[in-house]
Amino acid sequence: MTGYVADAVFEDPRKRHPVAGFGRAAQALEQRVYADSKVRGVAYTAVCAGTVTGLGVAAQFLTRKRPFARFALTAASTWVVLGGKGLAAEGTRMAHLLDDGDLPGARQRLSHLCARDATGLDTEQLARATTESIAENTSDAVVAPLLWGAVAGIPGLLGYRALNTLDAMVGYRSPKYANFGWASARTDDLANLVPSRVGAALTVVSAPLAGGFARPAFRIWRRDGKHHPSPNAGQVEAAFAGALGIKLGGTNSYGGRTERRGVLGDGREPEPVDVRRAVRLSRAVGLAALVVAVAVAR
Repeated sequence: MTGYVADAVFEDPRKRHPVAGFGRAAQALEQRVYADSKVRGVAYTAVCAGTVTGLGVAAQFLTRKRPFARFALTAASTWVVLGGKGLAAEGTRMAHLLDDGDLPGARQRLSHLCARDATGLDTEQLARATTESIAENTSDAVVAPLLWGAVAGIPGLLGYRALNTLDAMVGYRSPKYANFGWASARTDDLANLVPSRVGAALTVVSAPLAGGFARPAFRIWRRDGKHHPSPNAGQVEAAFAGALGIKLGGTNSYGGRTERRGVLGDGREPEPVDVRRAVRLSRAVGLAALVVAVAVAR
């Protein structure tokens, strides 16, 4: 709980953030071992995620008889791996840019949320991309780490964040990473199978707290969650679409690769105001996830 509060209050450090440090180390290793090979990719994922998880195991073991040290390390690890504050801040910045009609600024800023090609996106498309990213990252950066911390302590927190970071780095589908990134992507999918569905359920429960609607959130989640290429992202995105009464999904471009996704929801196209609503819903879901995590950990 202390780590969650710290994430809600303090901005992530712009320099020397541990997750960014892990990313740089993983990138340096990738440059040395990369090959268009699933075997190399499996070894790369195992070394990167295994090392971080091992550090978590060691920290948990060394603090087994030191409750205050265990508390401090757990709180610090939770703060490091959570991204709720940063997610809400980026969503709010995008909402400001869209409200002001600053499309060039919004297109440039979208890269802080996702890897989508923003060239030529209009206001509605930028609002959709932002809302989808807020929904997906609510699960990846808030719900999942809290649940993994609840069931596996410090190793769960650190190991999950390592896997999720690797997925963001090499797990996306592209000619370069189709084989090398396969292990990172599939392992991240497994790690998020339960959290994504818990996140969707919490979106249903939390919808009225953010001015949304629980019944449509549940209906769209169950109907459309499976229409997304990802076995996990579609769960929360569909629930958000239903809760906010909007339509998500469609055609996206990633570095020259076009991906046609199923349509999630049957409402209107997203508008800038929906980005702010998505931020409020994300915060409500994060708080609900904290309650669930505390209950599971006891």
